[in-house]
Amino acid sequence: MKAHFLGIAELTDVPGVAVVVDVMRAYTVAAWAFARGAERVVLAESLDDALALKARHPDWVTLKDGSPAPGFDLVNSPALLRDTDLSGRTVVQKTTAGTVGALAVKDAPLVLCASFVVAEATAGLLRARAPREVTFVVTGGSGRAEEDLSCAEYIAGRAGGDASDAGPYLRRAASSRSAAELTQGVREGSSPEDVALCLELDRFPFAMAAAVEDSLMVLRQVTATDPHSA
Repeated sequence: MKAHFLGIAELTDVPGVAVVVDVMRAYTVAAWAFARGAERVVLAESLDDALALKARHPDWVTLKDGSPAPGFDLVNSPALLRDTDLSGRTVVQKTTAGTVGALAVKDAPLVLCASFVVAEATAGLLRARAPREVTFVVTGGSGRAEEDLSCAEYIAGRAGGDASDAGPYLRRAASSRSAAELTQGVREGSSPEDVALCLELDRFPFAMAAAVEDSLMVLRQVTATDPHSA
């Protein structure tokens, strides 16, 4: 498997398989949403789109990064979300980098969204599909965010059968600028616990695949053996 690591702005062609990585925090939060019972996560194009969806579907749960805002139910923090009961709910997520990255590759035949908490499940799905090439979309820092790049490189290695220790990759993420900002409380709508939760390797046994459904980019949890994951 040949892996390409690109920032959002570097995407020029529609990849056959895309893995969109946002460790801190979009796709750690999305994984927690599924773990708390969410049926699906709708990736919104903009804050206005998220609010419009909420207006049409008052029972949907809206989520954004940054500070709380009118019309939004939750913020993009795993620590602040993990005790929320989302059983059977649709979550609408809009973030600065993660959701943008997924929407940038929405025409790809297979789009996976990933972070360390679903790393092995994501790698397992890639091993099951055995694609010749995979484009890893490194969403943070114009494609250079160390936490996203290290996670992407780790998943790529595991997908290719590499059994190397995850420790060095996790340490790179832990020493990243994003981790420092979250720890220091620089980012609004965050908790000091977010970093530890974002670095829980393989916390969940599922991968997450996004596809267009009725004009919306919808993220769902899948497994390598799920017939609908192809």
